[in-house]
Amino acid sequence: MRKSRKESGVTKPVKSKRVKIKGPVSISAFIETSTAMAETEIKVAFVSNLNGTTLTEVSLGSFLAPLCLLSRGLFVLVLQLNRVVLPLSSSVHLLLDFALLIAPLVLSCTVLSDVLLWVVITVAVANVFVVIILYSKRNKKPASHQSTIHSFEHSHVESKLVPFLTAFRVLVNIKTAISILAVDFSVFPRRYAKTETYGTGVMDFGVGAYVIANAMVCPEARGKKMQGSKLSHLAKQLFSVWPLVVLGFARLASVKSTGYHEHVTEYGMHWNFFFTLAIVRVVASALLAVFPINVSWLLSLLISGTYQIILETTDLKSFLTQNHERNSFVQANKEGIFSVVGYVAVYMAGVQIGVYLMQNRTLVRDWIRVIRNLLLGSFGLWIALHVCQTHIEQVSRRMANLPFCIWTVAQSLFFLSCLALADIVLLFAKVTSSFSAVSTSWNPRRCPETERKIRSRLGALCLIQSVNRNQLLFFMLANLLTGITNVLVDTLKISDFFAVCVLLAYMFINSFIIFILHVHNITLKFW
Repeated sequence: MRKSRKESGVTKPVKSKRVKIKGPVSISAFIETSTAMAETEIKVAFVSNLNGTTLTEVSLGSFLAPLCLLSRGLFVLVLQLNRVVLPLSSSVHLLLDFALLIAPLVLSCTVLSDVLLWVVITVAVANVFVVIILYSKRNKKPASHQSTIHSFEHSHVESKLVPFLTAFRVLVNIKTAISILAVDFSVFPRRYAKTETYGTGVMDFGVGAYVIANAMVCPEARGKKMQGSKLSHLAKQLFSVWPLVVLGFARLASVKSTGYHEHVTEYGMHWNFFFTLAIVRVVASALLAVFPINVSWLLSLLISGTYQIILETTDLKSFLTQNHERNSFVQANKEGIFSVVGYVAVYMAGVQIGVYLMQNRTLVRDWIRVIRNLLLGSFGLWIALHVCQTHIEQVSRRMANLPFCIWTVAQSLFFLSCLALADIVLLFAKVTSSFSAVSTSWNPRRCPETERKIRSRLGALCLIQSVNRNQLLFFMLANLLTGITNVLVDTLKISDFFAVCVLLAYMFINSFIIFILHVHNITLKFW
């Protein structure tokens, strides 16, 4: 059932603007213009003045995607257990991945949002049940369960890549794609949308997580040595962000020319997230060219801490949070310009996480230790966040203040640990079932050649790998399809059932295009 505007978090009434008519115009044209402006203002009000949800609910959402990823892997193992010949047809694999990975995420932030806890519990119980079945039907039965666990902990894995790091980047992209359209429908809970000034919305975390996802796999984090002088390296980084700059201007032009509704206090009148990503990347590269990469965490702390001190001791906070006149470029885009500082701090923290995760590890117990450290780091940051929110101020994505930076890193570490734990459980299921041909997951070092070939073919039909191959294109398609959908559909007037159908169709079209490119081994990258 739909909520009223007050219950949805929209507290301010919508004020219609006067329409100035120059020259002769028909009554019908005047009515159409007035109606279009009113609808735009209603849509803006629908995503404005929101306060977010609790930290607990955001953390709860971090369980579902890893469980879905685990379900997908276990489903492949069950197929093999029932002697199904793998791989299946490409269309079947696309439908399976969409049904097991994307559809649950769409439903969890729409019609199932109020029962998310029970959804998580149900999927977790189902996964545990399948793991128990696979364990009970294993071929080699040791003397005790303890010897099985001990043998598993000391087993070796192929670790050229970090599967859960790839999954983190892909799932953040998928969740972002879902949210940017879903937020325009009434079926999407208002508490999940971006907050106005203070608060912790699910989409607020999505923005910060997207920055961290890019930082963890940047050239510096992957250990690529800087070629040439520092000046030439910086020039190369400036050139490498041209696609983001072009996309930023393209979005600006399309929004202004079509009259698409825009939430001005999100980034400003002319700013958007593409510009933020470009500037953050260049600034971070300049810092990493000067300072050692191992002090990235310290730079993150210094930048966010200094920025918070400036917010507290000057009029900057008032300037950013109050609705002053937007006459100059800085005034018009103050949120986007100044929040870059906080996002640079988040990026530097992401670089440090990437450096840690990409260290060479071959034993399962080493990765279990990584999971423990990720959880400890997340717990320590939660404590720091509590102190900041108690004695300084609340989380603010609009300013990208110190509490926002701490919360983003803490939640990202928790999400990473959940994905890593799901990967460990899937690896255990693969070892006990004596079948390891599951893509986008750890692979035992001793793996038959036939299973390697099956795994390779399954990887060529994997939706996770498809998005990973063309992540920026996936994000671009999501933005394009979001705009088209808003033009074709009145997002605020349709029923919840139809809204969910539209969201599923939108995600399927996006996934289908990316999947086809992957199947044909096409990577669209021009830089």
